[in-house]
Amino acid sequence: MKRLRGLRAQLVLVFLLVSVLSALTGAMFTFRQGRDAIVDGVQADALRELRGHLAFRAPDLPADPARADLRTLAVQLDLAGSGRGWRTALSYRGGSLVTAGPQAPPLPASLRARAATATTALAQRFHRDGTPWLAVALPVTATNADSPAATDADDGGTARPNDLPPLVVYASFSLASQQRDVEALATAVRAGALPVALVSVVAALLAAGRLLRPVRRLRTAAEQVAGGALDTRVTVSGDDELADLGRTFNVMSATLQADAAALRDMEARARRFAADVSHELRTPLAAMAAVTGVLDADAGSGRLDPLTAEALRLVADETRSLTRLVEDLIEVSRFDAGAAVLNLDEVDLRELVVKTLAVRHWQDRVRAEVPAGLRARLDPRRVDVILANLVGNALRHGGTQANAPRHEATQASVLVRVTADADRVAVIVSDDGPGIPAALLPHVFDRFTKGDAARTRSEGSGLGLAIAAENARLHGGTLTAANAPGGGAVLTLVLPRNPPS
Repeated sequence: MKRLRGLRAQLVLVFLLVSVLSALTGAMFTFRQGRDAIVDGVQADALRELRGHLAFRAPDLPADPARADLRTLAVQLDLAGSGRGWRTALSYRGGSLVTAGPQAPPLPASLRARAATATTALAQRFHRDGTPWLAVALPVTATNADSPAATDADDGGTARPNDLPPLVVYASFSLASQQRDVEALATAVRAGALPVALVSVVAALLAAGRLLRPVRRLRTAAEQVAGGALDTRVTVSGDDELADLGRTFNVMSATLQADAAALRDMEARARRFAADVSHELRTPLAAMAAVTGVLDADAGSGRLDPLTAEALRLVADETRSLTRLVEDLIEVSRFDAGAAVLNLDEVDLRELVVKTLAVRHWQDRVRAEVPAGLRARLDPRRVDVILANLVGNALRHGGTQANAPRHEATQASVLVRVTADADRVAVIVSDDGPGIPAALLPHVFDRFTKGDAARTRSEGSGLGLAIAAENARLHGGTLTAANAPGGGAVLTLVLPRNPPS
């Protein structure tokens, strides 16, 4: 069905319709001309023969009815026209018809009515028992009593009262043979239309193929560009509109290639900058963390001034946040550089989940439902990072009820549930908080995306879920986010039980 609606089918159909209509129009014109020529020729020949016979018998044409032997003249005319098969009749001064035999030839009444006052030859076609016939009427005038003559059809048709025909000669004959000639002509015309249609189809296919060949090349090139081959170009020849389209495509492709190269270079430089800065900050931050750890201990001893102790605790917290951000940036730079690798090991998932929660003191705030004895081949460190980010995100953002004031926020109930089949393991982390805003849902796993953009300060760096998603992809798995029908966010990690090494 799609092919029937395609441009090729439409071009072929239009070309075929134009060709067939042209052929039919020409055939109809030819047929009409041929038919009229056949019938008009028969009519002209019949009148010419009839005039010739009357001219030959001019001395015997009656000037006075008393001297006329009209029946004898009718017999002579019938015999003279035996080759054409006409039958004649004569009428003197509008009187009754005189024929050679007892039966008058078929004549239309309208022809007799017109011939009574006509001065030129008349002809009329009609049908009798389904067969076409031709009837002619030839008025005969006499310029003097001794030289009567048949009127000429080209006299102009103007008669004086004394020139009205004293005698009208009628003849009628069948056009059956001419009808057969017309039917043969129609058959020939119809037979000639079929080859024209076939030739039109072949010509249309060739023309459509030639016209659409550049379009197919453009489509193939566009598919290659869409697949990432920005160096694709099309061969352009000619100066028509399709050639202009091909040149425009090449310009577009070249522009895209240049822009993509510039963007890749900028992205590579930005990644190198972030990685270099992160590594440069790692060493001084380690020293700062060691010093702030000692100062934090002193602040909690009660020996320092309360304002000084609070300032030290703030410095220690910010140093730890900065350290986490640097570690996250270093981890992201490893993913960007393709340097992240899996260290696979056979892992008991229940033990892994319990350990992840215990290390971070979350076991009293998170419920875990993990079947005993469930094992999978995973990288335990990276799965621990994924779980820590998912659960930490649920504890941070799932604890604020949708419509509750900030100072009345309550801690959400976070659930970690693990299911498995023969090939895959699914870890579902859900909470009963307000859920993820619809506008944020498609960007949850983007870098530097935070759950509450209104907060100027946040415990998270905005990289946690992005790192979790990268670790899931490294395992050959997926990480998705959704909102539960009853409220709350649901993040689902699906990993193969035996990921590729």
